[in-house]
Amino acid sequence: MIELIYNGETNVSFISNAFAQGTAAGGVESNLMSFLPLILMFGVLYFIMIRPQMKRQKEHRNMLAAMAKGDEVVTNGGIVGKVTKVGEAYVGVEISEGTEITVQKASVTTILPKGTIKSL
Repeated sequence: MIELIYNGETNVSFISNAFAQGTAAGGVESNLMSFLPLILMFGVLYFIMIRPQMKRQKEHRNMLAAMAKGDEVVTNGGIVGKVTKVGEAYVGVEISEGTEITVQKASVTTILPKGTIKSL
């Protein structure tokens, strides 16, 4: 504690006491605790959004790999047809008698059960 004397009056300064105290112990732990909500939020986000999306992508890849000639499919655009050719990146789809279109393999969203087109 520092005592300053001004015109015969004593003034006590507590500044030196404040600097002498320094920082509190456990500064690293408090930084970790401040990041904990952020880490928990990313963990929840992973299990709620990212992991299910990865599962859907894997199922879609497996479905496209299993697609064969004669399967009835639905494309992204809602076109329903029967697969006539299966290539690496493209698929031939017959949408009516004598009408065949070529679409990207990835645009096939669903393989329908056999006989679905006839029931429509």
